[in-house]
Amino acid sequence: MNSASNHEGIDKANGLVGSLGLPNLITLARLLAVPLVVWLIVADRMAPAFWVFVLAGLSDAADGFIAKRFNCVTEFGRYLDPIADKALLVSVYVTLGHAGYLPTWLVILVVFRDAFIVGGILFLRQLDGPVRLHPLFISKLNTTMQIVLASTVLAMLGFDVSDFGLIEVLIVVVAATTMASGIAYLMRWGLGPAGIAAAPRKDAGREQPTLPAHSETRTKERIGG
Repeated sequence: MNSASNHEGIDKANGLVGSLGLPNLITLARLLAVPLVVWLIVADRMAPAFWVFVLAGLSDAADGFIAKRFNCVTEFGRYLDPIADKALLVSVYVTLGHAGYLPTWLVILVVFRDAFIVGGILFLRQLDGPVRLHPLFISKLNTTMQIVLASTVLAMLGFDVSDFGLIEVLIVVVAATTMASGIAYLMRWGLGPAGIAAAPRKDAGREQPTLPAHSETRTKERIGG
């Protein structure tokens, strides 16, 4: 009886892995690690927080590599991956900022940039315009530098090592790339009045119906043409 139950449990687990895919499971694990790393920081257990955060950051590269290498990219994963990234980084930055380990202005800048991107996507969808979810290079660089900065702060606190002024440099780099990525998305989406007016609609590529010649003549007669 126990053997049958074990086999049934294994089959269900295999079915879950098959339906979601390994990359999505890794992404879900990164998302579930968010409350853990926040609790570790609040509890002043910086060394374990460092390792959990680093593993979560490495999982971001791992799930993307596996998805592309084995051609198992899913629409679900396209949305889940940036959600997990933003949840992890924003949570860690807010927690470190609240504890006084990161400047408040930087935390506000990071949170505002992510809110701006999410708000921009929702705004463009309301306009029925194009929504590009593919990250820009500057956005990837910004995410990498945010991970490096948070990892450095956690390592310094957890292992009592000197940063030799590296944190101050990383703060400037993160701030610069955060602003640059926000501006890059603004330019790419064309959120100015001219850009919105020029944005193609969903039916822009559809062929418009043409009236037969006699119908066109009758239409002109009705309007005095």
